[in-house]
Amino acid sequence: MPKISVVVPCFNEEDVLPRLFERLGAVAATWNTDYEIISVDDGSRDRTWEILKTQNAKDSRWCTLSFARNFGHQTAVSAGLYFATGDAVVVIDADLQDPPEEISRLLEQWRAGFEVVFATRKKRRDPRLKKILAWGFYRLLQKMTPLPMARDAGDFCLLDKRVVAVMNSLPERSRYLRGLRTWCGFRQTMVEFDRAERAAGVPQYTFKKSFKLAMDGLFSFSAAPLRLATYLGLWVSGFAFFGVMFTLAQKIFAAQFAKIGLAPGAGFPTIVISVLFLGGVQLICLGILGEYIGRIYEEVKGRPLWIIRDSAGLTPIEKK
Repeated sequence: MPKISVVVPCFNEEDVLPRLFERLGAVAATWNTDYEIISVDDGSRDRTWEILKTQNAKDSRWCTLSFARNFGHQTAVSAGLYFATGDAVVVIDADLQDPPEEISRLLEQWRAGFEVVFATRKKRRDPRLKKILAWGFYRLLQKMTPLPMARDAGDFCLLDKRVVAVMNSLPERSRYLRGLRTWCGFRQTMVEFDRAERAAGVPQYTFKKSFKLAMDGLFSFSAAPLRLATYLGLWVSGFAFFGVMFTLAQKIFAAQFAKIGLAPGAGFPTIVISVLFLGGVQLICLGILGEYIGRIYEEVKGRPLWIIRDSAGLTPIEKK
């Protein structure tokens, strides 16, 4: 019989963990197959690690490991994938916004022959600004990358063990797992669901973290920002050439321009505006280059993705 692994990244989730144990445990009991649940404590500052260890003592199928510090959500998921031993691996957040009851639908698609099954959000209960930004980002990413990126699909998904093996072999540090699973290929499909509100506690994924994740997705899978810098340079050059021609015409036909209220002026405001505009474009281009260079710097250092402080039910092997 196939074995199912469930990867649950956790960061300061002490309030929601009892409900997670109850709901996910009840769902797993209906699968009638062997399973393991790998909870990754991403350097929590509350009682998350103690609660996870207690759950492992009650049920050995709830395995867990703890990072030495907070390495980030994507790294926590990557660690769970690295230690997963199931024929199919499900990734789900601990806050229960992604309902564990939907896992059965993902398993149905996997048994039908699909190796990547991602859950897309039909309806999400987030603040209006966050919904607008998320809607725009997914569509922008889809336009700017050559990969068939799924719209409104988060980390909630199912991966066949062959896909997991490929993802574990990828050495990159700035990981955007939603893009990596698409890049791997294989047979992919989607399942729609309504995203619920957070079951308890406070959201841990701040705007800053969401913005960083969006930048990782954009710069890791697209060179379009670099081309955008080129297009900006061409556009500014064309605008400057037009300005030169217009100024020259003003000097030659000063009387005619004066009749229509466009007589040549001192030029000081024009100079200031031009300098500020060109300076802004240059800073944007430098920022784009800096994003790519920063990622190259992170990759060249070759540091491990995570450092494990403790574990329960798992062999604490470090990522090479």
